[in-house]
Amino acid sequence: MPDFRQEFIKFAISCNVLCFGEFKTKAGRMSPYFFNAGLFNDGASLRKLGQFYAKAILAAELPFDMLFGPAYKGIPLVSTIAIALAESGYNYPFCFNRKEVKDHGEGGNLVGAPLAGRVLIVDDVISAGVSVRESVNHIRAWDAVPCGVVIALDRMERGNGERSATQEVHHAYGIQVASIINLDDITSYLRDRKNLRRDLHAIESYRAQYGVA
Repeated sequence: MPDFRQEFIKFAISCNVLCFGEFKTKAGRMSPYFFNAGLFNDGASLRKLGQFYAKAILAAELPFDMLFGPAYKGIPLVSTIAIALAESGYNYPFCFNRKEVKDHGEGGNLVGAPLAGRVLIVDDVISAGVSVRESVNHIRAWDAVPCGVVIALDRMERGNGERSATQEVHHAYGIQVASIINLDDITSYLRDRKNLRRDLHAIESYRAQYGVA
């Protein structure tokens, strides 16, 4: 596991973003872990989150020309990621959308740089893929090309079919999905910590039932 992935798991646990126990998912499953990126909710944690996203983007070697963040969670994400990339010497334009079209001033439903070229979508997680589909439609409406998605966590878990949500996105749009961490990274982290073995066993059982390769 690259060092930044292990560091991110420590960071997420320290912020109570990654928790272990029993949690009911949208699908009605009882999950032994929960990830809530909304708890990166102060300046210091948001800045650090952007740096982890930047590391994941650079590690994935995704070719892109600009960043797009879907409202609402994608707005602070795309902003902090653009700053983190610029601090690493990679200055990219970015934009995000409004939920409602603005009918005064500059108008429209996009804020920031015009959508153009190869566009990398940023989000926290992919569940049903609705946010990605809407983002792809926004990007294509501007004759730009959605070229990939980067998320914080890939749960590597089946949706309604045999594929995971990230696999569904890849299958539907032919674009790569990169993540800071995935479920493999979490189990590797837990395996090295005796005090978390109970959580490891619970996650391995859950994955045997709902996981994908």
